[in-house]
Amino acid sequence: MVYYSTSGKNSNSNYKRLSLDELLKTSNIISIHAPLNSNTKNLLNKDNLYLIEDNSILLNLGRGGIINEEDLAKFIDTKRVYVGLDVVSKEPIDENNPLMSVKNRDNLLITPHIAWTSKEARESLVDGIIKNIRGFLDG
Repeated sequence: MVYYSTSGKNSNSNYKRLSLDELLKTSNIISIHAPLNSNTKNLLNKDNLYLIEDNSILLNLGRGGIINEEDLAKFIDTKRVYVGLDVVSKEPIDENNPLMSVKNRDNLLITPHIAWTSKEARESLVDGIIKNIRGFLDG
């Protein structure tokens, strides 16, 4: 596994840090988990999306606005890639959002920012909360 840090401050010795372009060129699965800020807004756009290889998977699980949605819609219709979005720039999604007009709809999955809420995820979350409370009470 590899990663890219927009701030340059994140240094994880367990994984190799790459430039964004290198990560996009060499990764078959790209998963975004980042806040939206001045470093991440439109981070992926027409200038770098096309570095992603055909048959790759692109996931945005961070924040809407990290991927330019107009550029992404064109990208999905011109390249053979699979895109999963748990976030969009405006929620609920506007019917005039360019992603709503993607021709290659089979290559795009959009969830309403709740993909994490599987039964198992919620049970694990509650179990962790209970453990923390017990630990606190036990000193």
